[in-house]
Amino acid sequence: EKTNTGQETVPQITAFDTSSGFVPVTSYLKGEILDLKNSGITPVKIITIANISDTSWVKMNETEAVFAEFLTPVIDTANLKSLFEEKKFLDLTLNAFTLTYDPVSEKGREFAFKHWDVYIDPDNGKIKRIYLVKKQGADSELQHTWQSGKWAKIVTLKNIAGKTRIAREEKISRSYEPE
Repeated sequence: EKTNTGQETVPQITAFDTSSGFVPVTSYLKGEILDLKNSGITPVKIITIANISDTSWVKMNETEAVFAEFLTPVIDTANLKSLFEEKKFLDLTLNAFTLTYDPVSEKGREFAFKHWDVYIDPDNGKIKRIYLVKKQGADSELQHTWQSGKWAKIVTLKNIAGKTRIAREEKISRSYEPE
């Protein structure tokens, strides 16, 4: 969009105005996955366990299965507005508007995703990154990071003898180059 003087206007965060609800995280991620599939790029998957890495390509017909952990349960306004509180702030160190979601009720604390953050670029109003923490049993959790248009990572943390350890790291990237 341009002004009368021909200068481009900077998009505002209004595309993600959450005064009436949350950013539809699951829908956004489904859109990113569809964009990846439509790009024709074969993603690279790197799995690291105990400092040993294995690399493979993700077949297009396996894409939904690879990202399934990001998509369930669904994060949207309809099912979570009364269970989670949203906090908003401008994080100058990250150069992002940060939307943070934490449970405010017992039912919210029972939800599989126990916390998530949405980082929005203040210059163009687009989502830069999504970070989710998901319960996985009594002694483990998953930390999901989605770097928009670039890569996704799932880190499995296990509590062993009272200490939290990284048990597994899985990164799926649009390029073979290090980020």
